Amino acid sequence: MPTPARAKKVARRIHEELAVILQREVSDPRLIGISVTGVEVDRELAYATIFITALDMQENMDEILATIRGAAGFLRSQLAARIPLRSFPRLRFEYDASYDRGGRIDELLAQLDDESSDDENHAS
Repeated sequence: MPTPARAKKVARRIHEELAVILQREVSDPRLIGISVTGVEVDRELAYATIFITALDMQENMDEILATIRGAAGFLRSQLAARIPLRSFPRLRFEYDASYDRGGRIDELLAQLDDESSDDENHAS
């Protein structure tokens, strides 16, 4: 069983290589603009969970996830050719909602700031 440090190193390398592959080598227009936001590899290096996002991910999330999951075999073979491992992890793709949550938090903070500015203006 690999050490946690080795699993992190493999995850970081998958992240780097997959970002390059998605940017330069994938020709499917439905996958253009996808960003890899994180990769987690399990302790046995059997699975790599890849977190993705895209500009229009909310609107087309199901289609984008279905498309990238359909390309998982191709992506796995490309990664296996670039990253020397005895057995390459299977790829699982998940939508990373953290950017949406962060955007929503920013909106709420801006709204609170506007409300406090209005309260100060009415008090004076």
